Amino acid sequence: MDELTTRGPVFAPGHDGYDTERTGYQRLTAHRPALIVGAADAGDVQAAVRHAAARGMPVAVQATGHGLGDPMERGILISTRRMTAVRVDPAARTAWIEAGATWRHVIEAAAPYGLAPPSGSFPGVGALSYTLGGGVGLLARRHGFAADHVRRMDLVGADGALRRVTADADPDLFWALRGAGHGFGVVTGMEIDLMPVARLFGGGLYFDAQQVPDALEAWREWTATVPEEMTSAVTMLPLPDLPPVPEPLRGRHVIQLQFAYAGPADRAERLLQPLRDIGPRLLDTLRDLPYAESGAVFDEPDRPHAYLSDNLLVDDLTPAALTALVHDAGPAAPLMCVVGLRHLGGALSRPPRVPNAVAHRDAAYSLTVLSPAEPGDPQRIRALHRSLLEPFAAHAVGRMGNFLYGPGHDDPSPAGHRERLADLKARHDPAGLFHDGRRR
Repeated sequence: MDELTTRGPVFAPGHDGYDTERTGYQRLTAHRPALIVGAADAGDVQAAVRHAAARGMPVAVQATGHGLGDPMERGILISTRRMTAVRVDPAARTAWIEAGATWRHVIEAAAPYGLAPPSGSFPGVGALSYTLGGGVGLLARRHGFAADHVRRMDLVGADGALRRVTADADPDLFWALRGAGHGFGVVTGMEIDLMPVARLFGGGLYFDAQQVPDALEAWREWTATVPEEMTSAVTMLPLPDLPPVPEPLRGRHVIQLQFAYAGPADRAERLLQPLRDIGPRLLDTLRDLPYAESGAVFDEPDRPHAYLSDNLLVDDLTPAALTALVHDAGPAAPLMCVVGLRHLGGALSRPPRVPNAVAHRDAAYSLTVLSPAEPGDPQRIRALHRSLLEPFAAHAVGRMGNFLYGPGHDDPSPAGHRERLADLKARHDPAGLFHDGRRR
């Protein structure tokens, strides 16, 4: 460790802090590196990469650890969790975001100026890693993928040099980093657009799947009628009859319809009334809210845990497939499964001003299946997930990298992108220094 000089701490196996530093939000697995560099700045990242390259050691990067795939063994893990600076330029409507900042950091920095980032459903996720995978957020149908709004990324390459990557400076690498960005180096920061959004009308409508079994089909029909300002999704899961669960939801198979409308509250009320009328509601949390409280729309748990997931992007949802999903993912399923549906289209379907590697813009919906996992569960979970996705296969157009959680997934990039990405990998990382956690 004496040869590696950094501002941030360096951890070796057996040292205090090593296990805490290598453990992320995903608790099913973790990297097992020979060294961990708790990077304080881009200079620390450069030092770590040069140290690894000189010794032929692989390099992995982790901020929050939400989307950890195949773990790395015996290399150097660069932990960016200390790099959380955010600088907002209200006149340009942009933010500069360091590698370890979460969307919560960015939301809080932008809110005083009446601005909002293209953030996702959970504010605690890493802003940069989310954007490298594309990023479908609360403003997605109005403003597109988060990757569409990146203006610049700073990257430490395999040679340890820090370079500015833009559409002008390196158009090929800039294309790849925005949508398929893992494995080309370590991105230490990015400049991204902010939107003039201070408030949302959003929240959830909660139904009992037994009482309102057609809620998914009602939502599907409704999505064909809404403007781009309305971004919506569904979460469906069986909940235990236990005190931590809100009383109205205990012991029920819950269908939660989620909405974020970037427009006047009175218009949102009119748009949402048909869904309020589909049956008795267990909870109704719809309200006008500041964007700083946007995490309340999905109201996702923030406790780290172990999980596996899979997904499909589809061009349609059929009533028969949705009916099967309500039954097969319910209380009778052999393992607990959380189902997520998101309405795509709108700005997500249009090419960005500067082309990027985000694929399958023709998808109308995404479908994610996620299950809590213990070490002995993966095969059973994968089998359940395959069976739940199979009725939708006829309408599948691809898969989304952002929602492939856990080890064992293949690269979701379409065949048309893989050759280009492989060529870029060979040019920028010929020795395969950077571990990207996905099989290619």
